[in-house]
Amino acid sequence: MRFDLQIIASWIEPGSKVLDLGCGQGVLLHFLKEKKQAVCAGIECVESKVGKSIERGLSVLQGDINEEILDYPDDTFDYVILSQTLQQVYEPAKLIQSLLRVGKKGIVSFPNFGHWRVRLQLLLTGHAPITKQLPYEWHDTPNIRVISIKDFRKFSRDVGFDILREEAINTINHEKRGNIIKFHPNLRSTYGIFLIGKEKT
Repeated sequence: MRFDLQIIASWIEPGSKVLDLGCGQGVLLHFLKEKKQAVCAGIECVESKVGKSIERGLSVLQGDINEEILDYPDDTFDYVILSQTLQQVYEPAKLIQSLLRVGKKGIVSFPNFGHWRVRLQLLLTGHAPITKQLPYEWHDTPNIRVISIKDFRKFSRDVGFDILREEAINTINHEKRGNIIKFHPNLRSTYGIFLIGKEKT
């Protein structure tokens, strides 16, 4: 399992109800179901990935996460996960609000566009950066947003939700292993992972 998913899994309490938005082939949900006895559900738009998830014994809907999440009642889940998907969302504020309506807490991760390699590549070449974490050309990328760790912290204040916990990481060995970055995370980390909650009134 990817290093970022290992960290996300470590934040989930045993026996929790979990919804994974853009769950892919269900790798994380399957781990949570088997190792943490979580009650798991997922939403995924790609039919073949939904099929792989169902083969793993998971309950996964095929559809648009922005639409399907609207059908769930308030506080249905303990955690709603949005892993490496936020940068592909047209209305991120609206989705985060929906996420925190149906879930008591949310976990959001994304590639950090503030990483020094991204900055240096843009500075030296003048081209849109291509990295292991952002491997697409500008014209064929599914990513419609660029986000840094600092951007997400500001986003939390603008939209009105709390950041309960965060980790900045670098990954190695095909993203299976990695390191947690404490010093200058916006400059030195390739991914940000955030545990978020409803803003206290």
